[in-house]
Amino acid sequence: MKEPKDKRTREYKEWKANFDNQSKGLGDTVAKITEATGIKKAVKAVFGDDCGCDERKERWNKDFSYKVHNCPTEEEFNYIKDWIDSGRNRLNNLQLIKMNKIYNRVFNQKFKCQKCSANIMMKKIIRLFNKY
Repeated sequence: MKEPKDKRTREYKEWKANFDNQSKGLGDTVAKITEATGIKKAVKAVFGDDCGCDERKERWNKDFSYKVHNCPTEEEFNYIKDWIDSGRNRLNNLQLIKMNKIYNRVFNQKFKCQKCSANIMMKKIIRLFNKY
């Protein structure tokens, strides 16, 4: 893959790769554990490639899914990053509207943010941003 020239684009792509790598459900978590411990390799050696692991993983993901959020777009990522890097802890009215749109899209919400509830919204956005 060609290395992006823009540092911000590279930084977003790395962040997005971590975001996309999150477990969607119990099946993904078990698959990661069995791969890390070598169990998956041993099972495939004994039972072959068609051991039923992939079907089980998909079924468990469907039955025991985690709450997964939408990934911020590159523009949203950069907007959030710029706000965090600025060191500000308050939003002006335009920033409040923009962050509220980002929040609602990413978290699948219909949240109407006011100045008094902006702190709650921003904590959740920052937590997601820092997680990956």
